[in-house]
Amino acid sequence: MFTGIVEEMGRINQLGYDKPDSFTMKIQAKLILEDINLGDSISVNGTCLTVDHYDKEKLEFSVGLAPETLRKTSLIELEQGSLVNLERALKPSSRMGGHFVQGHVDWTGEIVEFKPERDSLWVKVKTVKEILRYIVCKGYTAVDGTSLTVVDVFDEEDCFNFIKVVIKMCRCV
Repeated sequence: MFTGIVEEMGRINQLGYDKPDSFTMKIQAKLILEDINLGDSISVNGTCLTVDHYDKEKLEFSVGLAPETLRKTSLIELEQGSLVNLERALKPSSRMGGHFVQGHVDWTGEIVEFKPERDSLWVKVKTVKEILRYIVCKGYTAVDGTSLTVVDVFDEEDCFNFIKVVIKMCRCV
């Protein structure tokens, strides 16, 4: 279980078949590795994956991707050097911001519109009717592992939207 609040951006060091039937992703990270263990669940762009190897000196961990994971997610579209959203699984004693996010990907959508409004960005996502019936106004969904509140559902367009505040980072002196 995850919150949908990204802890760290990782970088793909390797992605592909390292053996004939074994598709592996190696990810460079720092924070995620602080208390990592074999078998831990890590959300990678919202997909719950299992750590099968890690190297704290190289600041790297790896996960295997099953054929079904490759079919259901957009992870196959990544390449070496791509940035990914990372989050460690919740502990029962953790403070929980965001929403409860399982990391079980049911579908992928297509972003069909970006519309800026002041310091925010409206994002419209197209999906299929079979999935859209589960999307509700003021409910939530996760996009690449980031938990977001749905604003509107457009049944006739097979779309929904959400708004994201654009945070400008500054260093206070």
